[in-house]
Amino acid sequence: MTAHPPWSLREYALLADGERGALVGPFGEVAWLCAPRWDSDPLFAGLVGGSGVYAVTPVGRFVPGGHYEDGGLIRRSRWITEDGVLVCREALALPADPHRLVLLRRLTAEVAPVRFRVVLEPGQGFGSRRSRAPERTADGWSLRAGPLRLRWTGDGSGSGAGTGAARPAATGGLSAEFVLRPGERLDLVLEACDHRLDGPPPEPERCWRATERAWREAVPALGHTLDDRDARFSYAVLRGLTSPATGGMVAAATTSLPERAETGRNYDYRYVWIRDQCLAGQAVAACGPYGLLDDAVRFTTARLDEHGPGLSPAYTVTGGRVPDQRTVDLPGYPGGHDRVGNHITRQFQLDVFGEALLLYAAAARHDRLDPDARTAVRTAATAIARRWREPDAGLWELEDRAWTHSRLICAAGLRAITRPEAAGPAAVPDGLAADWSALADRLLAHTGRHALHPSGRWQRSPRDPSPDLALLLPPVRGTPAPDDPRTVATLRACRRELTDGHYAYRFRHDERPLAEAEGAFVLCGFLLALAEHQQGDAVEAARWFEATRGLCGSAGLFSEEYDIAQRQQRGNLPQAFVHAMLLEAAARLARPPGG
Repeated sequence: MTAHPPWSLREYALLADGERGALVGPFGEVAWLCAPRWDSDPLFAGLVGGSGVYAVTPVGRFVPGGHYEDGGLIRRSRWITEDGVLVCREALALPADPHRLVLLRRLTAEVAPVRFRVVLEPGQGFGSRRSRAPERTADGWSLRAGPLRLRWTGDGSGSGAGTGAARPAATGGLSAEFVLRPGERLDLVLEACDHRLDGPPPEPERCWRATERAWREAVPALGHTLDDRDARFSYAVLRGLTSPATGGMVAAATTSLPERAETGRNYDYRYVWIRDQCLAGQAVAACGPYGLLDDAVRFTTARLDEHGPGLSPAYTVTGGRVPDQRTVDLPGYPGGHDRVGNHITRQFQLDVFGEALLLYAAAARHDRLDPDARTAVRTAATAIARRWREPDAGLWELEDRAWTHSRLICAAGLRAITRPEAAGPAAVPDGLAADWSALADRLLAHTGRHALHPSGRWQRSPRDPSPDLALLLPPVRGTPAPDDPRTVATLRACRRELTDGHYAYRFRHDERPLAEAEGAFVLCGFLLALAEHQQGDAVEAARWFEATRGLCGSAGLFSEEYDIAQRQQRGNLPQAFVHAMLLEAAARLARPPGG
């Protein structure tokens, strides 16, 4: 693995098909890929110090680069060598199969002949998988990695050879060197499956056509947004993180990428957070009635139907329980420690019920609620009525308190679902609109008595007088009203106390400068753009939008935090709710401010 050390997070690109995702580094190495699903053991784990790699790398000196084709996650990695240019078009094939991945790589040369090396070494997962020596077949190579069966095939045009040129390596994998001349190409197809791979291998050209068609159909034009290119890319990222089978959207593709070196703040985000799913659904609804909105409603509805007021904050992508957190014996990404699973299921988070109602209200405005979702609306509202007095872990998943944001976002959800454009038999069953509106009033009044700062702004909780950027979200959703003096005072306090230039922070941890306690929280920058736009300041909203969207990596992906001193991304990658907030901001900022 020393040949492919971990890079700064900004250097990685994502390939994803909804059921799993791969991070690809600048040397053409697949540094992270779990199979067959998001939360499975990794097949390639070099990112976190584990075993396994699948790399396509030019021989000699080169300069890496690349870009995504418009409207999807088909990537073109590009290396300028001393002789010519090597291009690798790569994607996880669509439509996706939950049990079988197909990774496509098509190599071509430009300008002059290019020599490159290919290495395929299946990994041992989190230490439990055993690999078996590769076996030559009529089509290519057969390999085993624990329960996974792999098939690697290739097809070359001109003088390019297929995978038959590969040879077993001492490490237990395969390696080969190729030379491509302009006009020639080499197709490499890697399959990994949790059952037998019967039948002939996939035909590359047919796979590419199906994948291109699937992305064209999945990603809308979004020409009505502030920047359709970035909006479409964020939509594609969200589509890539969302399972077609269940509608569940993972929070990120990775685990254990540290938010701050050697502080223990590294977590497993390969699961579906209900809140994040709802935020993504609302962002899509701000653009139009597109497929990801239906996916968010479908997954959230299924979980509310199953667990009701006992809804967990997060689930596996198949709707199962998130396993408890444990450490694994791997070095980890530098500055972090490898962990799998998450303690999230031990928490109660009141705000998820409010976010669910906001999602349903957004879907109702597009007439996208089916009978099951209408039942889930009542379940979420009933849960708020029963549990709003309980302390909860809140949006930031901290110790249990009566967090102000949780109560305000529940009031916002109740108000939204009972507004005329969302209310009626389609969304609010049995004439309950008046009861739910009264409950929202009660929540708002109670919170106003117990969590209003003497200066007139909202404070984090009855016992914590400090501001919190999360408190900008309920007014953005309509409750409290944008012109409510408490809303205006809270935005003013957040600007003054929780920003550094156009970098935004969640809250103040202690007396240290903001940037010493944690990185700038990327989602909060887009939230400030929405808040300023709602207040009618189009110029300041645009400043926040432009500054925040510049915090992505070279491939356009956002992490959770950004270290402003070192200008580095921090935390798991890509962070779904950041791409969701960019999408929503791009849609709303294209409209007249103040709405």
